[in-house]
Amino acid sequence: MPFTIATHVHSELIIKKSRFIGCVQPMTDRASAQQVVNDLKAQHPGACHVCWALLAGGQSAAVDDGEPSGTAGRPMLDVLRHQDLEGVLATVVRYFGGIKLGAGGLVRAYTDSVAQALLQAEKTAIVRQRTLRCTVPYAMEGMLRRELDGAGAALLNVEHGEHVLFDFSLPETAATALLAHLHEAGNGRIAWLKVEAEEEE
Repeated sequence: MPFTIATHVHSELIIKKSRFIGCVQPMTDRASAQQVVNDLKAQHPGACHVCWALLAGGQSAAVDDGEPSGTAGRPMLDVLRHQDLEGVLATVVRYFGGIKLGAGGLVRAYTDSVAQALLQAEKTAIVRQRTLRCTVPYAMEGMLRRELDGAGAALLNVEHGEHVLFDFSLPETAATALLAHLHEAGNGRIAWLKVEAEEEE
């Protein structure tokens, strides 16, 4: 099961006089991540590098920001992957201390900066939600409300017309069992409607 983190957390390491300021925070898209990085560059004008990694599905990225290729962004991204995270941005601001670390030293420094921050981060499980829509005769409204409540579903919308229209969402893991149960309990009188993709967002 993938996890995200609740809020942003910082770490700071000094390695051979270089200062590495790490941060991990929840983030869902590359444009927002780039804005955070731009803000960090403005806040740390004396820093040599602001390296970052974003793990967010098709929006993922790994940026070395002038460090030797593959020594910063990719190792940072690997730390996020190994911890089964999703929707997380890791940034590391580096102030150069005058002593070169070498490729292996850089990989360790950037990896450790992210790992140290993650040690303090509160992880929360990402529960995939499924949105469903159905109509029922008025006589079945109470029964459906009780079933949805019992299944832990969130009622999004109810409309009273010729029938009662329900929009609700619940964890994907619980959806299949609820659908099977309602199919039986409804005796074929519950009509399922297609939910438009954009409404599921």
